[in-house]
Amino acid sequence: MKKIASFCVNHDVLTPGIYLSRVDGEVVTYDLRFVTPNQPPYLPNPAMHTIEHLFATFARNSDYGSQVIYFGPMGCRTGFYFLVTGMSHVQVIGLIQEIMGKIRDFQGEIPGASCSAECGNYLEHDLLEAKRWAGEYSRVIENWKEENLVYPE
Repeated sequence: MKKIASFCVNHDVLTPGIYLSRVDGEVVTYDLRFVTPNQPPYLPNPAMHTIEHLFATFARNSDYGSQVIYFGPMGCRTGFYFLVTGMSHVQVIGLIQEIMGKIRDFQGEIPGASCSAECGNYLEHDLLEAKRWAGEYSRVIENWKEENLVYPE
């Protein structure tokens, strides 16, 4: 059976950052790698869940909202995938940087997490940890450029 593209990335040399994962026609997938693979600590589920809610809300309410297709966690708990269409790499990097700053500084109720009608696991959130992880990731990607989007070999 043919391996999928994300299983062909050399996880032994991958470090935190933003990477161009794949291009499928007009849909572009970015790999937002928060931690080094196979080296704990991994992102805790409650923090990941909160980052997912906040990032998706901020992205879909941004000037690029109609171009956002998906934002979601990696099963390995090392980061997230962000799928967009019709955006330049520079715009995507800028949007990710902006949203991570918003998550880091967020005050208030987590969007979509107030009751079971809004979320399938509304009790498993951790805003303080989400803010901490977003702050750490913000520092990593602070000066990220288009030429940094290539996976290390």
